[in-house]
Amino acid sequence: MPSFSTTRKVRHPAGAMFDLVADVETYPKFVPLCESLVVRARRALPEGREVMVADMTVSYALVRETFTSKVTLDRAANEIVVEYLDGPFRHLENRWTFRPIDDHHSEVGFFIAYEFKSRTLGALMGAMFDRAFRKFADAFEARADAVYGVG
Repeated sequence: MPSFSTTRKVRHPAGAMFDLVADVETYPKFVPLCESLVVRARRALPEGREVMVADMTVSYALVRETFTSKVTLDRAANEIVVEYLDGPFRHLENRWTFRPIDDHHSEVGFFIAYEFKSRTLGALMGAMFDRAFRKFADAFEARADAVYGVG
């Protein structure tokens, strides 16, 4: 199963980076392959976590696929977990972690593992998805610099 993991030190506080990743509605503006993202449901949980269900449409050339995920925002744990619900994958898991370094810097971890249901779609989209996921950390860091300013 293809997977990708990276950890980056960034010039922004962990809370600011958490907010940036949690703002899923803005993804079509800067996330590679993301054509649209619609939050279908959102609810706060008693322990301070928030859960949403979102549809993300990714597109590349003539291929366009939509999948549904459950996104759990856990600010106390400095973690965002994405669980696959429906769409073209057999398996998809994604996790973001945010570790404060000091008041102005943090370490952001990104992990994703996925497998397409269809071998044909996997062959068609697999290499392109791998390249896109490798650009995710850059895209979020560039977005943070644009939103919060450069260090």
